Amino acid sequence: MTFVKTRLLIEKMKTGDTADIRLVGEEPLQNVPASVTELGHIVLSLEPEENQNNAGLKDVHHLRIKKA
Repeated sequence: MTFVKTRLLIEKMKTGDTADIRLVGEEPLQNVPASVTELGHIVLSLEPEENQNNAGLKDVHHLRIKKA
């Protein structure tokens, strides 16, 4: 589901625009960056969230992408 939302976001973006995406859990962490790259866009950064205690969530990461 996270990738579907990400892909819809990318479709609305202009070339060169950047977006920040919050990934929660192991599956989006593995699939979304790979899928974004596969579509020809650029992963600028992928970092763990500093405060992992947000509402008890674990494995939260921030992905920054650039539309190519």
